[in-house]
Amino acid sequence: MKAIIPAAGLGTRLRPLTYTRPKPVLRVAGQPIIAHAIHTLVHAGITDIGIVVSDITREEIQHAVQHLTQASITLINQHEQLGLGHAVLTAREWVGQDDFCVYLGDNLFEHGAAPFVHAFHQDRPAALIALVEVPDPTAFGVAQLDGTRITRLVEKPKDPPSTLAVAGLYCFTPAIFGMLDGMPPSARGEFEITDGIQRLIDAGLHVQGQAVQGWWKDTGRPADLLDANRLLLERLQDDVQGEVTDSRITGRVVVPASARVIRSKIVGPVMLGEGVVIEDAYIGPFTSIGANSVVRGAEVEHSVVDEGAQIEHVSKRLQDCLIGVRAQVRGGRTVPRTHKLTISDASLVELA
Repeated sequence: MKAIIPAAGLGTRLRPLTYTRPKPVLRVAGQPIIAHAIHTLVHAGITDIGIVVSDITREEIQHAVQHLTQASITLINQHEQLGLGHAVLTAREWVGQDDFCVYLGDNLFEHGAAPFVHAFHQDRPAALIALVEVPDPTAFGVAQLDGTRITRLVEKPKDPPSTLAVAGLYCFTPAIFGMLDGMPPSARGEFEITDGIQRLIDAGLHVQGQAVQGWWKDTGRPADLLDANRLLLERLQDDVQGEVTDSRITGRVVVPASARVIRSKIVGPVMLGEGVVIEDAYIGPFTSIGANSVVRGAEVEHSVVDEGAQIEHVSKRLQDCLIGVRAQVRGGRTVPRTHKLTISDASLVELA
C-alpha cells in the first residue's frame, strides 16, 4: 500500500508564519508537521510515500523530509492547486494499480493511521474514510451513515446531514481515479475529493466510515499548532543529556547533549532542540524550543519556539506564543503584564 500527502497549498490561515514557509514544515513538538505524518504512516506499515508539492512548496518540503530515511519518499509536482481531488489525480501515475492512503499532512491523530489502514485491509471497501464528531460540521466534508456504510457525502454543506465530519485520512482502491477523471469542478472551482467519493457511492461501491478514537487535531490555525504541540508533548519521555548547571529540572524534559541549561528552571513537559542555550530563564510546561535557539533572562511557557530564535531580557512571561525561525524578541524597560505573540520567520520584535 502507498500513501499520498498533499502539501502544495500555502496555508493562508496560518499567516504570517506561512509567508515564508509552507504549513507542513512548521514545527510542533520538535518536528515538522509533515514528519509526524510520515512517522504515523510508517508505523501503519506504509513506507512508499508520495508528497504532492507545488513549485512554491517543493524546496522547503524536500528540506524538511530529507533526513527521514525510514520511508521511500517521492515528490510529485502539482502545478495548479485545484482541490484535493486534483491533488490525488496528480499522483495517479505514481500510485499505479496499488491501494493507497491519502493523509492530510496538517492533521494529527492520537492513534495515528494504523487503525484505518488495518480496517481497510480487513474489510476491503472501495474507500474507507476517517470520521469525527464536530459541533459545527459546515466547514467540513460531512457524511451520512447507514451503520458503517456511508450513503451520502457532501462538502461544506449549509444544511449538514449529520455532525460527522471527514477527518484528514482516506484509504482507497484505484477505483477512485476513474471517478475523479473527467469530474466537473464544484461551485468553489475545485475538484472535491468528496464528490469523487460520492460517485463511488452512486456506483454502488462500498464506502466505509470509521470513527476516530482518541483526539484529532487539524493544525489549520495558530491556536491549533499550540494545542497540537501540547498533545504531542504529553507523550514525551524524560531524557536529559546536556549540560545542566545551577539549574532545576522537574517533570518530563528533553535536553540533548549539545544543549546547555544555566541558572534556570524548567518544568516539563518541555523539549529542547540541539544546541539550545537556556540561561537565567524559566521554561514552563508544554514548550518546545528549536535547535540553536537562545532564551536568556526570560520566561516562556505553552509556546513553540522555532530554530535559531533569540528571546532575551524580557521582564514578563511569554505565554501561548509561536516564534518563527531566527525571530528575535528583546525586552525593554516597560512592558505590559503579559504578551501573546505570533511572529513570522526572521522577524525582530523589540519590547520597549
